[in-house]
Amino acid sequence: NICPNGIIEPYPNLSNSLSYLFFIPYLWTGSINGIKIQIWAAWLFYAVLLDVADSIADELELCSEKIFVEMLWGGFYHFNHASSRGTAFDPIAYFSARENQELRIVKYEHKSRIRQQLNVSAYPT
Repeated sequence: NICPNGIIEPYPNLSNSLSYLFFIPYLWTGSINGIKIQIWAAWLFYAVLLDVADSIADELELCSEKIFVEMLWGGFYHFNHASSRGTAFDPIAYFSARENQELRIVKYEHKSRIRQQLNVSAYPT
């Protein structure tokens, strides 16, 4: 994919996610070096966020695709407040704790989207 400015985007969905998460369209400088720094900082932060999501998925024994990265990003607000109160110290343990499931960082499948396996045996039960 090629952007209007001629830059090739190898991962268009990922760049849309970055734009959504880190407000890259809102540039804080006009120099090309400042823009590069902002883009690299966003990529670095997104890599760390994906690493945290992967650690949470490992802790919950789920695949990484089941974690909402956007909800995890929003959940750091709650972790920050819990940390300042002294009730949370580890973000992985905080997000994987059962009492913090209302943060909804784990994707669930709608019952209408869950498909049962078709039984094609000679004597289906």
